[in-house]
Amino acid sequence: MPFFIELMRTFFLSPDEWDRQCTLRGSEAHHMIKVLRMRAGDTCRILDGKGREGLFIIRGMDKNSVQLELAETVMHPEPHSRAYIALGWGKSVRRSWIFEKAVELEAAGIWLWQAARSQSKMPDMTKESWHSQLVAGAKQCVNPWIPELKSVAAGVTGLVELAQGFDRKFILWEGEAREALLSGETLGTSGDTLFVIGPEGGFADDEVSLLKESGFAAASLGNRILRWETAALLCLGLHFWSKQR
Repeated sequence: MPFFIELMRTFFLSPDEWDRQCTLRGSEAHHMIKVLRMRAGDTCRILDGKGREGLFIIRGMDKNSVQLELAETVMHPEPHSRAYIALGWGKSVRRSWIFEKAVELEAAGIWLWQAARSQSKMPDMTKESWHSQLVAGAKQCVNPWIPELKSVAAGVTGLVELAQGFDRKFILWEGEAREALLSGETLGTSGDTLFVIGPEGGFADDEVSLLKESGFAAASLGNRILRWETAALLCLGLHFWSKQR
């Protein structure tokens, strides 16, 4: 029985809690019970963020939890072509927006890195609220893969280390690279691609030098000065469409 129905209610359950008989708790259970007012016998879609999607039947509930029984499950294959974005740390006002859009455009990873021109010091660890924003985006667009979220406090040195093994590595920089326009044709249809985007203040010269010396190709997104979230969205969009070829 197919169950990939857009109107089906979608929830998240971490992989370590997934079983044939499992319990939904916390904000997910609250939303199911108090907001959607679902009842025993109703069906729902559950995602685990690691490519697994299941149809579950509600068997019971109390004030704070929902008891579920697995009816069907599908394992979605890991994409052959994956895109990661490394965003220079900046203001939080637009961070939740890019988290949501990154999930919709099937980003494999979001790395927040401490740049020389970042406006403040970034936390050493990612926050639970950031992961919750990714989960919300995945449920909205029914993406079974939630992006990897990293905090790279070591700056470009940390990026260089993490990027070892990537098939393609780009620094979106408007220096001497205006003629090297990024396009879907440059991205390929398989392998891992990393896009490094600076903070609102731009890259420092030594950051550009280290990244280029470490095999990152400088690329341009055109003649306009783009906000970092716009640049990230464009990179992910180009990669998303390149996979459709």
